[in-house]
Amino acid sequence: MLPGPLLPLAVLAVPLGMGLLAVLPRMRAHALLMLPVAPLPALALAVFGARGEADAADILLGMRLGLDDRSALFLAASAFLWMLAGLFATAYMRDTGKREVFTGFWCLTLAGNLGVFLAQDAITFYASFTAVSLPAYILIVHEATRAALRAGRIYMILALIGETSFLAGLILAGVQAESPMIPEVSAAISTAPQGDLILGLLLVGLGIKAGLVPLHVWLPLAHPEAPTPASAVLSGAIVKAGLFGMIQFFPTGTGMEGWSTLLVWAGLIGAYFGIFAGLTQTKVKAVLAYSTVSQMGLMIAAVGVALAANDPPHVFNLVALYAAHHGLAKGALFLSTGVAHRTPRKRLWPLLAVVAVVSLSVAGFPFTGGGATKTALKSAFHGPEATLVAASAAGTGLLLLRFWYLLRFQAADAPGARAGLALSAPLYAAIAAALLLPWVLLGFAGLETAYILKPSNLLSGIWPLVAGAVIGGAAWALRPPRPPVPPGDLVVPVERAVRRAAHRHLRFAFPRPQIRPALRPERLERLLTRWDTAGLLLLAFALGLTPLLLL
Repeated sequence: MLPGPLLPLAVLAVPLGMGLLAVLPRMRAHALLMLPVAPLPALALAVFGARGEADAADILLGMRLGLDDRSALFLAASAFLWMLAGLFATAYMRDTGKREVFTGFWCLTLAGNLGVFLAQDAITFYASFTAVSLPAYILIVHEATRAALRAGRIYMILALIGETSFLAGLILAGVQAESPMIPEVSAAISTAPQGDLILGLLLVGLGIKAGLVPLHVWLPLAHPEAPTPASAVLSGAIVKAGLFGMIQFFPTGTGMEGWSTLLVWAGLIGAYFGIFAGLTQTKVKAVLAYSTVSQMGLMIAAVGVALAANDPPHVFNLVALYAAHHGLAKGALFLSTGVAHRTPRKRLWPLLAVVAVVSLSVAGFPFTGGGATKTALKSAFHGPEATLVAASAAGTGLLLLRFWYLLRFQAADAPGARAGLALSAPLYAAIAAALLLPWVLLGFAGLETAYILKPSNLLSGIWPLVAGAVIGGAAWALRPPRPPVPPGDLVVPVERAVRRAAHRHLRFAFPRPQIRPALRPERLERLLTRWDTAGLLLLAFALGLTPLLLL
């Protein structure tokens, strides 16, 4: 391991430097090869690096980076998924345009995502949180279709609202704390006169990123339109930045009972809303997006439990273990859609069989990695909340059964199509990690294998899935009408209202001949996705950040 701040700084400097390299004309043809390499320093730090803080006093008003065991787990799972998705992208994105743009903004987003897990002070956290938010826009709109541009537009609006809200909350908390260090900022919130306002602002900013209902609407729009490797990291790693922020900044203990109840029930409502909305979807990646909304709801509910728990660090560790499994498993499911596109229908069944196993893991089937993490997470809940968490597995099973059903129709039309090792290897590596890693890390969550394998816990994991199978069979036989829920659900009526209001206002303010088509938002967005424009923006953004690491 490297002493001092060198390795933590390399975690951020390497992706930023590779993002800059992608701009160079000689590197554009080979830009995609940087993607699996960029997260390697983060993976090395998480596995082999020293725990504790490393100061870099001359960067960002005193950048403080560091790790404890919990943040190392977040970092390791995210870096491993970014590495696998990057390897997947080297083959999947090979024949697409604007590869250098995709690579550059991928690396910027990666640096922000990793920086969130390393930040020990609020300034570094906010800088990283912004870096993971704004460059991701280019990943979402990469295909430049009408649907992708719409998804990107909604994502950017919500991202800006979230960044503004989060920054306002941090400023108020920082003034109260008189220190930028995250533990001091968190402690100050509980005693601040405007503590509820601060928590509300932070919840909006972090909740948008984490997919908290009703702030989730960007997920089911962005995931289906982004390229498959980008969808994998959006759902598996990027949403965890918001969850990790809640763990870091929300205070625990006396006086948090009201916020604890709010987060628990908001999370549980989100968990069930994601299931019901996902069951109506016809796009395979939209189903997975709503599954992420549901699973993030369970994790947010557990964070709520921790706020008023007797042992908050233990509950937070349970959340971290659950988040690590979810990130790897959900990343694998997204990657499976890309593999299916390159696999002939006659050869699809082995893939479907493996996908069924990892889907059961996400639903919490006993003896799988997801079964272990689900049992661990349920131990944090009591009373009706525990029953609702257990019963949610029935809905998750149904939702992923719908995903499995839709995945069958994603097969390639060409009989000779072949996924290849560069696509298949990352998928199966993610599946293996999702199934095995939780068993290795049970000690981190303070649990033993004997507890997970208790007959009562095994039964608790089986009965919801049996109930889900019965419900699914009945639905298949009876074919009840399903109320359609468009992707983005709550944002659709808002869009319509805004469009009608804007139309009336513009028609009154500007006669039709004065409206210039060149100023339409769609054309502006397409302009921003061109290499000559986006490349300059990337260069300016990266040049603004990279020198900070070289001071």
